[in-house]
Amino acid sequence: MTPQHIAIVMDGNGRWATKRFLPRLAGHRQGMESLRRCIRACLDRGVAVLTVFAFSSENWNRPADEVSGLMELLASALGKEVPQLLKDGARLHFVGERAGLSDKLRKGLEQAELATAANSRLILNVCFNYGGRWDIAQAAASLAAQGRAITEVSLHQAMAMSHVPDPDLIIRTGGELRLSNFLLWQAAYAELFFSDKLWPDFDEAELDRAIAEFTRRERRYGKTSDQLAPVANGQKVA
Repeated sequence: MTPQHIAIVMDGNGRWATKRFLPRLAGHRQGMESLRRCIRACLDRGVAVLTVFAFSSENWNRPADEVSGLMELLASALGKEVPQLLKDGARLHFVGERAGLSDKLRKGLEQAELATAANSRLILNVCFNYGGRWDIAQAAASLAAQGRAITEVSLHQAMAMSHVPDPDLIIRTGGELRLSNFLLWQAAYAELFFSDKLWPDFDEAELDRAIAEFTRRERRYGKTSDQLAPVANGQKVA
């Protein structure tokens, strides 16, 4: 079965560029093409939700020229990509803290979300200036401000990703074996797939490899394999 929600840590843009003696921003630009391929592939495969980690709250610590270049790249992408997303039926959500962004960029994010709000073929969550710890903290603070009890249910409802189900499959490219503060709450029962490919080299074949691996996994959610076995005429089916 195809996972309905795929989340991706798009890692390796800078290393891809460095290997080719290019500035790191060239890798981020090439990573945009990989994201376009991935969106098309998810649409073709019937994936309902795609969530990508575009810029973490910790990425502000990178060199200033790289950070400013990433901001310009996002602003440029909004104008170029939204018409195609509209045509494809994809709905954009930007997930993350917007307070640190420029007024122009915040307005651009809002306009892109409004422009695609009626689409339903694919929900595309772009996590920008996002961190899993930030999400949990802001959800708890919101509940506290409302005087609501903090429970698993109420906390989940206050999360920035409450508009979609938790991811079935989380993919990280670039050969690193960690989540790096991505979807910490939502990843509780996600299947993890780590790819050695740098993000600009991630293609349809590697996506299919991740999906194939996902279909081979048994998702027990705390139960045993025997409990998951289908029952026919009172007998478990092997």
